[in-house]
Amino acid sequence: MQRVELLDHLRQHGRLADHQVVGQQHGEGLTPHQAFAAQHGVAAGERLVEVQQIVEKPAPEKAPSRLGVAGRYILTPAVFDQIRQQPRGVGNEIQLTDGIAGLLRSEKVFAYQYVGKRYDCGSKEGFLEANVELALRHPQIGAGFRAYLKALDLG
Repeated sequence: MQRVELLDHLRQHGRLADHQVVGQQHGEGLTPHQAFAAQHGVAAGERLVEVQQIVEKPAPEKAPSRLGVAGRYILTPAVFDQIRQQPRGVGNEIQLTDGIAGLLRSEKVFAYQYVGKRYDCGSKEGFLEANVELALRHPQIGAGFRAYLKALDLG
């Protein structure tokens, strides 16, 4: 799905010796001024574009676009040097997005808007939603899990 689309891009454009690819997805019905921006990295562009700016968890009014970085990456090893050189970022954490932003000074970075559902497994609620939805679609356990959920007393 998303991984395959990024790999197809890699195959089409050859080696990544001179650029990075970052998976991105439009925030569903969101504007840059909504909470999505404050919880995810945000990049500017269309389906496949060269990234001009990438920001980790920007304030909604400072988000460069509605395109959220969605945790799918094809990166050159240079990103590790950038990460080592970066001070701690948002939340006093080491941020991959900050390392990618550093790469913009010396390498091309492309954002590829993939098609598919994104689960925010960085939050407890998103992690649970992903597990429930994927379990329901699973060919071996889906029917039994669906019956279990229907039998729950949610009152």
